[in-house]
Amino acid sequence: MSKPLPPSFQTRMQAQLGPDFPAFEEALAAPSPTSVRVNTAKVPLPANLERVPWAETGFYLPVRPSFTLDPLLHGGAYYVQEASSMFLEQALKQSVELEEPLAVLDLCGAPGGKSTHIASLLSPESLLVANEVIRTRSNILAENIQKWGTGNVVVTNNDPSHFGQLTGFFDLMVVDAPCSGEGMFRKDPDAMDEWSEANVKLCSERQRRILMDVWDALKPGGVLIYSTCTYNAEENELNLAWLATQQDVEPVQLQLQPEWGVTETQEEGMHGYRFYPHRAQGEGFFLAVVRKTEGEEAGKFRKSKRPYLVQASKQEKMLVKDWLKNSDDWEIVKHQDTLRALPANWMLELEQIYEKLRVVYGGIELAEVLKNNPKPLPALALSQHLASEVFPRVEVDVATALKFLHREDVTLEEAENGWVLVQFKGIPLGWGKKLQNRVNNHYPKEWRIRMSLDEALQDENLSQLFTLPVG
Repeated sequence: MSKPLPPSFQTRMQAQLGPDFPAFEEALAAPSPTSVRVNTAKVPLPANLERVPWAETGFYLPVRPSFTLDPLLHGGAYYVQEASSMFLEQALKQSVELEEPLAVLDLCGAPGGKSTHIASLLSPESLLVANEVIRTRSNILAENIQKWGTGNVVVTNNDPSHFGQLTGFFDLMVVDAPCSGEGMFRKDPDAMDEWSEANVKLCSERQRRILMDVWDALKPGGVLIYSTCTYNAEENELNLAWLATQQDVEPVQLQLQPEWGVTETQEEGMHGYRFYPHRAQGEGFFLAVVRKTEGEEAGKFRKSKRPYLVQASKQEKMLVKDWLKNSDDWEIVKHQDTLRALPANWMLELEQIYEKLRVVYGGIELAEVLKNNPKPLPALALSQHLASEVFPRVEVDVATALKFLHREDVTLEEAENGWVLVQFKGIPLGWGKKLQNRVNNHYPKEWRIRMSLDEALQDENLSQLFTLPVG
């Protein structure tokens, strides 16, 4: 951080931290730590990296590499995520029964760090609705959800007020609220240019509106996890104290380990957990957990006479019946020319979601079917549920993998004609179609690597490209 702190922010933090303020200011001048969270459904945990102490699959990297040049990132083997925000794992593990089938809402999901984290921690029988208000960001969220590959996730693009239609629907809601971004000053010094006391007040008011907009969608007994990446009390503790005056809630206290460096706070009986960069190895972050004690229960969902989700025909199901592991766990539906697998045990609830919300992506897109000819889609290639023996696979080196992800022509001499799964270090990246002496690259245009690869793919540079050490 090269810019000076805003004067009023500095004055407030001096009062808030007292004698700790010089250490806080010194930490802001140091480089930001770089951390990733590993997708253990795809790769084993690395053995030679420092762990993030509050997240089982979180690791620090000694330097920040060019992640774009690691095919494993594009294959969903890990997610680049700020370490403090991984504390969500402790909130989940200590407040809900993760082994149970839960309906979960991640209200402010883009770009996907918390959504993919939640998806990894939930039971396979659960359903996650990952929402993003801004349309372009919802597409990024959908991309990252597909690459993570769990399948029991629906991505929506809705205002928080729209969820009020789903009374008592969710067992758990995560609200990582839009905030003034004080905790990002070190990582993104430009955030200081947008900061002001007026913006803090504006954010606090907006956060309260968001909480009230979605509150009815939480079941009685359900849990709300609230978080921000900012330091002030107005957007954090005071919002929780205000919520307790508006609704029937009780605080959920979390157990901390002293070595984590997390600061516990209390405001009018509400517990909060703060991350300061001079005490914990991460950026500024706040989290609190409350339980809803009273409220309206959800009504029983009945099968619609004119369902939005239309089952595929028997003939269409036969085209893809062997493509998924545990195929009985999925219901195959068809919309336009696309066959999609949705969790079979959630179909009544999914019908409500598709009818009342704007769904960007859901389940696993399997294939586009034209004239009884199925074309496998990118989400299937990246899914954790893809049956291993259905499609031939071709292992490629890093240069070929990057060209494939750049959507260039690649050569797959050992592949037979037809659809082939291109993979790097055993991790599928996407589809190619071998046609005699050429291969059609079916990697999605909107996902392609946009940076130039000319310099990176020089022979002397290939050995220096970053790829996550696994195993």
